[in-house]
Amino acid sequence: MADPLLTTTQLGRLLQSARRAQGLTQAAVGARLGLSQKRISAIELDPGTLTAAQLLKLCAVLGLELTLGWRQAPSPAKAEW
Repeated sequence: MADPLLTTTQLGRLLQSARRAQGLTQAAVGARLGLSQKRISAIELDPGTLTAAQLLKLCAVLGLELTLGWRQAPSPAKAEW
C-alpha cells in the first residue's frame, strides 16, 4: 500500500519521480498532454494549480493510479451530506 499524499508538495514530488521513472522529459509529457514544458515544470513545483481533469490525464500519462478512500471508516454522521 502506498503512503497517503497529504500535501501538494508531496504530489509534485511524486509526479516528478513518476515522470523520471518513465524516462520522460517535461517536454515529452507536455507534448502528450498538449501542454508546454514550462507548464509541466510549474505543475511539478506547484500542483495546487491542477484541475481534477488535468491530474487524471497526467496520472494516465505517467502510469499512476489515483485512488480515493476513507482514512478510517466514516461514522454514520460523517457519511451523510
